[in-house]
Amino acid sequence: MSNHPNTFPKLHNAAWPGIVGKGDDGGDPIIDLDTMLDLTAAANVDGVGFDGVDLFLFAPHVDIDSSDDDLKSLAEKVQARGLAIGSVVAPVWPPTGGGSAMGDAEERSRFLTQLRKACEIARKLRDLGVRPHGIVRIDTGGDPGTWAEDQEGNTERIVQTFRESCTIAEGCGERLAAEGEICWGGMHSWREMIRLLEAVDRPGTLGFQADMAHTMLYLMGYNAPQDRILAPDADLADRDVLDDGLRTLTAALRPWTIDLHIAQNDGTVHGSGSHDKTGRHCLADDPNGKLDIPHHAGFWLRDEDGTPTKACPSICWDGCMFPNEVMLKPSTWNNILAAMVAVRDAHGWQ
Repeated sequence: MSNHPNTFPKLHNAAWPGIVGKGDDGGDPIIDLDTMLDLTAAANVDGVGFDGVDLFLFAPHVDIDSSDDDLKSLAEKVQARGLAIGSVVAPVWPPTGGGSAMGDAEERSRFLTQLRKACEIARKLRDLGVRPHGIVRIDTGGDPGTWAEDQEGNTERIVQTFRESCTIAEGCGERLAAEGEICWGGMHSWREMIRLLEAVDRPGTLGFQADMAHTMLYLMGYNAPQDRILAPDADLADRDVLDDGLRTLTAALRPWTIDLHIAQNDGTVHGSGSHDKTGRHCLADDPNGKLDIPHHAGFWLRDEDGTPTKACPSICWDGCMFPNEVMLKPSTWNNILAAMVAVRDAHGWQ
């Protein structure tokens, strides 16, 4: 432990890769929450383990309509493994009972209903003492093609939905983070993401959740070529090129960033099951990965003058859509934890 003195940010693992992209015809079966918790709790690097998990509030992991007794049982099973709960994902998308934030009144009502339930669960988990920090994550729940049919009108409706979401979150003492991904309309471009955050104008409640794999695709202009930062022929293997692009991107989005997913990407997109194509998550030690994880995490975790922002009390590994064969190997999680420890060693604090 003396070799790893930093205790913040706390290191979390995402449980939702056990659900996302799973369970559809021809795909891998869902990995239950207990198994994901066991794999997380068993990982160890130099005596350091994961501190917690981030959760998707969707059955069969955590039902959005969980009773108080259900949540108490959840808290106990997490704490029994020496873990905490951090950020939670609200199931605001149409396939999970929600609706598009840019949809009609009925769709937007479903979005807000799911968001309200998620914020109430987040508050209850905090009251149970198992969730010392964390945000509630949202997306727009609509695709870029639909958004493009009426850009101004759709963005206006998203802004209205997000403002109402902020009011709900504030009533529960929660903060919201919008994860920028190329698959979500109105958030599919770094410029549109900033435009949306500024238009909602609730910086104390709504921030940005950066995923290192997804935000890398912002640089390349997927689904928004007019907003690409890197040239079409940019060599992603050239660290100077990637660094220059990330400096531009993070200078714009870092001030809004309140949650960070550590991830690896090889410069391609990937989708699985019902999940649309977005930045491919690769294993931390993937030889084709373009990111130097500890180095590039610093672009999000440190100000331009090199000072840690301390805006994220926890960081989370996100590795959606890995095959079950990979996810069920203990070595997978030890390698991932090693990358997370390296990030905290480089950019953390006590």
